Amino acid sequence: MTDIFEGYERQYCELSSNLSRKCTAALSLDGEKKKQKISEVKAGLEDAEALIRKMDLEARNLQPNVKAVLLAKLREYKSDLNNLKTEVKRIGSGNLNAAARDELLEAGMTDALMASGDQRSRLMMATERLYHSSDRIKDSRRTMLETEELGVSILQDLHQQRQSLLHAHNTLHGVDDNIGKSKRVLTAISRRMNRNKWMISAIIAVLVVAVILILYFKLK
Repeated sequence: MTDIFEGYERQYCELSSNLSRKCTAALSLDGEKKKQKISEVKAGLEDAEALIRKMDLEARNLQPNVKAVLLAKLREYKSDLNNLKTEVKRIGSGNLNAAARDELLEAGMTDALMASGDQRSRLMMATERLYHSSDRIKDSRRTMLETEELGVSILQDLHQQRQSLLHAHNTLHGVDDNIGKSKRVLTAISRRMNRNKWMISAIIAVLVVAVILILYFKLK
């Protein structure tokens, strides 16, 4: 339930109770005072109809599950408004004499006012239950938003960790390249050392043979 609908609903309930009291007060009046009171009630009925139209428009713009509940409440409000209109017509009838008015006050109108009061009490109780449901919906929506924010934060952390892993992977790849180059350099150095070793060994062998030959020819 939206805050706008709740505001219209509170205005209607207060206005309906006020109109009911004015109807009761009009029963004990005569002449111009009665006409004035009835005029006030009729003006209030127009305001009540305007509030119901606003609530209807607001309810139809909501989600289907919420809209169904609010439209059911609106039907009760419309029924309550029709009861008030019926009361005003009875009170404003010009052919009622004093005895009929007293009888109406003691019987039919009393029953109608009691029924209307009971109906308004049920409506107010239903409104309170809807207020509590609205609070639970708001709490659920707030929890959902907090969960969404937490999810976004986790995704951001995961993205940062992914970037860190990619950076580490690139670093390791660079290290692998450097190690490969080092291996190639070491292999070249090792081959050169082996080649130098064989050359030195060959030179030594030649020198040894030369010395042996020199000694042989000298001693011969």
